[in-house]
Amino acid sequence: MEKMNLLPGFRFHPTDEELVVYYLMPKIQSLPLPHPIPEADVCKSDPWDLLGDSEEEKYLFSTVETKSLYDKRINRTAPSGNWKPSSTDKQVVDSRNRHVGTKKTFVFYRSKSAKGSKTEWFMHEYKLTNPIQGVQDWMICRVFKKKKGKKDAMEDEKMVQVRNTGATFYVPRNFDLNLDGDESSSSGSS
Repeated sequence: MEKMNLLPGFRFHPTDEELVVYYLMPKIQSLPLPHPIPEADVCKSDPWDLLGDSEEEKYLFSTVETKSLYDKRINRTAPSGNWKPSSTDKQVVDSRNRHVGTKKTFVFYRSKSAKGSKTEWFMHEYKLTNPIQGVQDWMICRVFKKKKGKKDAMEDEKMVQVRNTGATFYVPRNFDLNLDGDESSSSGSS
């Protein structure tokens, strides 16, 4: 993946409107883009194998591939699983409040069976509302790993809840709870 050369402190973090109006529309019309976005077939690779660092969010142009000539459903099957929708289409509107595109959220599930296991990988798929007939149909995919919330982080660090004198606080599982400095077990009575 071509590394984006941005000034220190700046990040490529376009809004939904900017992705559709300034990137997707010009791409479909073969016009220059304000900043390069690589092309990749999102469904031919697993999300962790896509271009770039697996921990960074990725913006990729991908062609819309249908399941068959007669089926309008989009193929979202990858080598290790598939992308399942987690929301309905959301409208993307421009500054004049015109509906210019759609955004749909997907979650990656390992295994192609109906009972695959949910992963931390998400994808936002952006498409034009009215694609130009006879022109290759592109979409922009934002692929990222879900950031862990406070509850998930505590589970990852193997935190346990300790109740003491009506207060609740959290300590690591391997933390020495013998706070009085006594080497003996606190479970016995004196």
